[in-house]
Amino acid sequence: MKNFKKRRILWPVLIFVLELAAYAQNKRDDTNYISGYLQSDLNGETSGIAASGKHSDVYYIHNDSGDNNRFFAIDRQGKLLGTYYYVTDKGAVNVKDCEDIAVGPGPLPNKSYVYIGDIGDNGASNRSVNIYRIAEPDLPAVADSAQTLQCSVLSVTYPDGPKDAETLMIDPTEKLLYIVTKRHSMVSVYTAPLNFKANDTVTLTKRCQLHFKGLQPFKWIVSGDISKDGNQVVLKSYSRVYYWRRHDKEAVWQTLQRKPVQPAYEQEKLGEAIGFAANGNSYYTVSEGKRQPIYHYTIPKL
Repeated sequence: MKNFKKRRILWPVLIFVLELAAYAQNKRDDTNYISGYLQSDLNGETSGIAASGKHSDVYYIHNDSGDNNRFFAIDRQGKLLGTYYYVTDKGAVNVKDCEDIAVGPGPLPNKSYVYIGDIGDNGASNRSVNIYRIAEPDLPAVADSAQTLQCSVLSVTYPDGPKDAETLMIDPTEKLLYIVTKRHSMVSVYTAPLNFKANDTVTLTKRCQLHFKGLQPFKWIVSGDISKDGNQVVLKSYSRVYYWRRHDKEAVWQTLQRKPVQPAYEQEKLGEAIGFAANGNSYYTVSEGKRQPIYHYTIPKL
């Protein structure tokens, strides 16, 4: 049986098992982990979350495949604060499968940028995938009024053929963009410089491969983040969270090759989003689905 057919069979099984686990977890749920619930029906397939570098207590989220060229601002209680559409000077962006979002530095000093990774590729068939960079916006006076923002597009290719990925991270220390692939027994880590210009095309640099224990597809890597000071890293699978503290002068891809800590994780319906708080003292996770809880965890003590 071809891999793609296998994935079509595995996907409903994965969703059923995760929903069952989430239901069982909710029966004994520690509500101290929940900071709020997504309050807008616009947020139905959340696949990434990232703390603003410009606004206090503001987080950016987005939907994955099936949505268009937009992202949202929310607070930690899940209230919708703004909707943003991103376009180029040639018009609207035709997104395919946006799977993660990150916030970090960019071309202008002392300015913060939102990065959206249109990197999902279930069939591993796209010759290139896109990253969209948008200067962090102001918050609208009225939450349900949409803003249109200019973006720069970076097209990236893998040196060893197309990959499916759902993890986009920004390293503020070495000014690198990170992509971690999703599937198979081992996942791969790639980087590209942040100093790209609009409409550039670059070939990613493959840095290493990582192996996580467990069964597929539960161990597939679906999101990640690097803290704003560059000193902490998290990756998330469907069933676990992995945490690292970076050593001095160590590249993030080197950090990821050390044994991670596995902190507490409340099983979600289909959790594909994780992101640090702006101060780096905690992190958030949220699942696909409408009105989902936003989980908030303190950083584990090492």
